[in-house]
Amino acid sequence: MSAPERIPSRGLTEAGLRTLLAEGELTVLGRVRGASNAVLYCTVAYEGEERTCVYKPVAGEQPLWDFPDGTLAQREVAAYEISEATGWGLVPPTVLREGPYGQGMCQLWIEAEPEEPAEEDSDGLGPLLGLVEAEEPGEGWKAVGLADVGEGRTALLVHADDPRLRRLAVLDAVINNGDRKGGHLLPAPDGRLFGIDHGVTFNVDDKLRTLLWGWAGEPLTQEATEVLDTLLAGLAPGAVLATRLGELITETELDALRGRVESLRKSGRHPRPSGEWPPIPWPPV
Repeated sequence: MSAPERIPSRGLTEAGLRTLLAEGELTVLGRVRGASNAVLYCTVAYEGEERTCVYKPVAGEQPLWDFPDGTLAQREVAAYEISEATGWGLVPPTVLREGPYGQGMCQLWIEAEPEEPAEEDSDGLGPLLGLVEAEEPGEGWKAVGLADVGEGRTALLVHADDPRLRRLAVLDAVINNGDRKGGHLLPAPDGRLFGIDHGVTFNVDDKLRTLLWGWAGEPLTQEATEVLDTLLAGLAPGAVLATRLGELITETELDALRGRVESLRKSGRHPRPSGEWPPIPWPPV
C-alpha cells in the first residue's frame, strides 16, 4: 500500500508550511468554543503567503492530574514528528513557537469535508463512524462496542474498515493517545484523513483511549510493520528523531515510546484494551 500524498500546499512544500507556521505573523481571529483548553483560530502570514491555523498557547492549558503542567503543546508537536517519521502524514504541520499569548502550538487548519453517504467509488471517504441497531457491524464496518442511546436502548458503535483509519489506529497506539474522539478525525477535500488534538499523548502509563478499536487483536498490515521498523531506527539514541523528541518529551517518556514500538513490532498485532483504563473517551465525539 503506497503512502498518501502530501498536504495540498498551493505552492508550499511541507518544510515551507512549517516555516510559515513558525516564522509568520499570527493574527488571532477568534476562539474555538467547546475545547477544554484555549484554542485560537488565526491567520499566519510570511513572505507573501498566508494560511489559517490553530494556536494553542501553553498559558491556556488546564492542569491535568496525570500530565505535567504546561506540556500539552510540546506533545502535539511530538505527535506530528512521529506522524512524519511514519511517512503517513496523518497530523497537519505543527510547530512550537511564540505567539500573542506566549509560547504554544501552531498547527495548519484543515477544512474538513462534510461526510456524504458511502458511494460505490472506493475513493469516496464515506461516513467514518456510526450506530447500528444490529449485533454485527455489516460489510465495510468494524465493531467498537455497544453504546447507550437512551430510553434503555443500545446500539452497536462502529467505524469504517478504512486503511486511513487503520494507520491512525497504529499511530495512536505508538503515541499512547488518550483522547481519540470522532471529532478529532478530519477528512480533507482531497480524500486525505487527518487526526488532530494530540495533547494527552506519550504518557509512560497505558492511556490509550480511542474509538478505533475495530482491529484490536488483529495482525498488523505489512505496511505497519515496516513503519514500526523505521520508527525503531529513528528512535535509537542519537538518531535525529530521538534527538528532536528529547526536546519535547521527557527521557522516561521517550524510553516508554521505544518500548511501545518494540512491543507492537514483537506482537505483530493491534493492541487490545488493557482493562486498566476506560478504553473509549468521553464524550466520544
